[in-house]
Amino acid sequence: MELQKGRPKYTAGRLEKEIRTYDLLDKLGVAYERVDHEAAMTMEVCQEIDKVLQATICKNLFLCNRQETKFYLLMIPDTKVFHTKDLSAQINSSRLSFAKPEYMEKFLDITPGSVSVLGLMNDTENHVQLLIDEDVLKGEFIGCHPCINTSSIRFHTSDLVEKVLPAVNHEVIKVKL
Repeated sequence: MELQKGRPKYTAGRLEKEIRTYDLLDKLGVAYERVDHEAAMTMEVCQEIDKVLQATICKNLFLCNRQETKFYLLMIPDTKVFHTKDLSAQINSSRLSFAKPEYMEKFLDITPGSVSVLGLMNDTENHVQLLIDEDVLKGEFIGCHPCINTSSIRFHTSDLVEKVLPAVNHEVIKVKL
């Protein structure tokens, strides 16, 4: 694995949704670095990638309320444990659970294992509320997938908050877990 600046030179064989993430970041003037790797399906693999990326690697959890009427993307540091009760109380929501993969694909155009804050660019009707643990926002860099789990990118956390989220019309609710 080797850290590279910006988008890949050759895009043959890459999914269109991955290329759209690079297009968005480039359009917004967000500087980013990228590393290509085998599919990252576990946090252990992501921690190995982080040794190259040197960014805050997050658990990205796609959640919903019991009625499946409200959906949330939660970003927490990989070192924290998610407790449903703690989060539910902070956001005044009924009991939360993991949302079905079909909702993830419908709203974010992402499949399990590839969940990323950048998927919010595909949520044009704002079905998903972004929740970020305050410790994630303290890091200089954020690490995430470009909507596919065979690459990871890093960019400044300030660019996420100040450029990316406004451009994709999503606000963040800061939580403490």
